[in-house]
Amino acid sequence: MLPKYDVIVVGAGHAGSEAAMAAANLGSRVLLITMDLNKIAQMSCNPAIGGIAKGQITREIDALGGYQALVTDYSLIQYRMLNKSKGPAMWSPRAQSDRMLFSIKWREYLEENSNLDLFQDKVIDIFIENDKVKGVKTQMGFEFESKSVILTNGTFLNGLMHIGNVQIKGGRAGDPASSGISEQLFKYNFKVERLKTGTPARLDGRTIDFSKMTEQPGDENPGAFSYLNMQRKYEKQRSCYIVHTDQAVHDELKTGFEASPLFNGTIDSIGPRYCPSIEDKIVTFADKDRHQLFLEPEGWDTVEYYINGFSSSLPWDVQLRALQKIPGLENVKIFRPGYAIEYDYFDPTHLHHTLETRFVENLYFAGQLNGTTGYEEAAAQGLMAGINAHRKINNLPAFILERDQAYIGVLIDDLITKGVNEPYRMFTSRAEYRILLRQDNADERLTPLGKEIGLVTEERWNKYEEKYSKINKLVNLLSSSSVSPDVINAYLRDQGTSEIKQKTKASKILLRPQVSIDKLLKAINQNSFSDDVKESAEIKVKYSGYIDRERQSAEKLSRLGKIRIPENIDYTQFSSISTEGRQKLAKNRPKTIAEASRISGVSPADINVLLVFMGR
Repeated sequence: MLPKYDVIVVGAGHAGSEAAMAAANLGSRVLLITMDLNKIAQMSCNPAIGGIAKGQITREIDALGGYQALVTDYSLIQYRMLNKSKGPAMWSPRAQSDRMLFSIKWREYLEENSNLDLFQDKVIDIFIENDKVKGVKTQMGFEFESKSVILTNGTFLNGLMHIGNVQIKGGRAGDPASSGISEQLFKYNFKVERLKTGTPARLDGRTIDFSKMTEQPGDENPGAFSYLNMQRKYEKQRSCYIVHTDQAVHDELKTGFEASPLFNGTIDSIGPRYCPSIEDKIVTFADKDRHQLFLEPEGWDTVEYYINGFSSSLPWDVQLRALQKIPGLENVKIFRPGYAIEYDYFDPTHLHHTLETRFVENLYFAGQLNGTTGYEEAAAQGLMAGINAHRKINNLPAFILERDQAYIGVLIDDLITKGVNEPYRMFTSRAEYRILLRQDNADERLTPLGKEIGLVTEERWNKYEEKYSKINKLVNLLSSSSVSPDVINAYLRDQGTSEIKQKTKASKILLRPQVSIDKLLKAINQNSFSDDVKESAEIKVKYSGYIDRERQSAEKLSRLGKIRIPENIDYTQFSSISTEGRQKLAKNRPKTIAEASRISGVSPADINVLLVFMGR
């Protein structure tokens, strides 16, 4: 009575939703199984998408034909482009979302896909014959056959939540844990480990005095995440707010340390280094007398606020007393306390670059069960797993992105070659070629690849061709048009840069850091281009030298990867290499630069120091 499927996706979080849509859009018959159909792509932690490096990943997902950016634009309540004071390689879009609208829109997309079925149940067993996956069995006794299975279980595998001395089995507040799969796969030689993450309390906005806080509004002219929505304009946004802890808050938190599962040995798994709990912060950074926190609205029509930076597993009463010592929160009430959660993950070095497992054919892992943290990292893995599951069962070549093609390529390569010993989070510093991997050119890098594999729609492809036709036209216009002194010198004086004495090519003037493309185009009466076209053209002209050098560096580093490192090298002599890098290099003693680059904790900057030392 039950249909047979090409792909079964277990879990409908950010990874599972992208995996199911990708495989279904490519033509596979897909079943998406989740424990609660009302919580599809739930924003279990903060209600935001993007940020440093994460915004680039979401743009890459969109460029390939994924959905995270589209859903973000639909549910967006605030948009900010981060790091605008730095170079374009560091610019990163970030959006606050209405978390309920986000989930609703994702479900709409899934239900509209005629190749995709949804089913609410818990998967308790995976059918495997001769080391090849055959389907799954659910808690209610349903047995579904499939040519491939993608696991995207997030934090639900043997999830255990901690609030002080209270322990609750579950994958997140209000949802049960999933058991059986870890134990089954352990028998197939999968290495199962434990990680920890956490979340802060949710606050009642009716009890917050925002007048005592620093308001953080969105951008004056907010953009959009998806390349399909670049001309979209937002009439209103909601603000976030900045507050700080102080010594009184820290002293209150310390009263709960004896009951803290982090400090009394109850939790022995490792949490995210770059998103620690507040109790971790005040111990690790004991010299700091305050920490910055952000109050983020959870939606348009709710009073619920997320307090970013105050993740905690302390007893609820300690959390509440400490919060009430923060200016503006003196009378705050909470909807729920913060908690830590421990969960199972699988060693990602047991995967191929397609995210197919090495021990069981046609079984794929994506998301937090690979040791990552973050909606963006999870969605990227889900997208790639869905693409490759479809291609494998249809005897098509694997689809793999290289490190110089996408942050997604950096993410997966890091997981597969280096493994993880703490929750993995993407940063721009993890990419050797971040000038090439900008947020503005993700479509230029990846949309042709998405078109080639059949995931990019005609609408997206037509917009892509139209955009880059205009960009190339504008770049050529700047290269061929000359500007006279009487037209531009007043502007140049105002910007604090030297005047020109004769007609000069517009592209040459644009190379000056003080000059913007908007003013320059007005000077030559050519200001009819859209903002995204102007931004891309300006980067191509202004940073062309850097971009060319980095492209050459990428090609060169590929060749240099085979260089052998002296066996007796003393890594302690390199003060320019990070402390972690020196320790890991000394411990692992890599034989080649390529091996060194794949060691977790050894950054691209560390590799460059070695290359300089070796005369390269």
